Amino acid sequence: MSDDLEDVLHAVGPRLRALRRNRGMTLADLAVTTGVSESTLSRLESGQRRASLELLLPLARAYDVPLDDLVGAPRTGDPRIHLAPIHRFGMTFVPLSRRAGGVQAYKMIIPGREGHVEPDRKTHDGFEWLYVLNGHLRLVLGERDLVLPPGEAAEFDTTLPHWLGSADGRAVELLILFGQQGQRSHLRVRTS
Repeated sequence: MSDDLEDVLHAVGPRLRALRRNRGMTLADLAVTTGVSESTLSRLESGQRRASLELLLPLARAYDVPLDDLVGAPRTGDPRIHLAPIHRFGMTFVPLSRRAGGVQAYKMIIPGREGHVEPDRKTHDGFEWLYVLNGHLRLVLGERDLVLPPGEAAEFDTTLPHWLGSADGRAVELLILFGQQGQRSHLRVRTS
């Protein structure tokens, strides 16, 4: 077997694990959805079991992604990107990055809501950088309560209790970079 093919096969497990985690699913959830046992899914993600078509097809259906995305096949022909939105916590996340692991990029849409919304702060591993495209974001971070207008950015450790919502009841659109392992975003500016 060629080294290139071996590299592709070794990358399948980590790609599947990252996809499952990005979707907020447990192995038990995925086992129920696909009919594949938790132990088989675990061995597949850890690289102890080689991917087969019989295993990948139900996973592609469960994640609603092309089979090529699961194995990291190179794109050919059609240059269009088919983004699959994820709906979670009453918000829409549109994945903008395609590789598993590392820093992930999303467009996030917080719908408009009438009335007062009480922040429900959450924590999780990682580090987040966000940029407000449209609307006014209310960012509750620890004990701080901030309003970010379009064009402002923020970054924070997601182990700090946080909540994102609309500051004025209207929809908010953001770009988000999220590092599962706490990777920070680094911007380099070239000076003349």
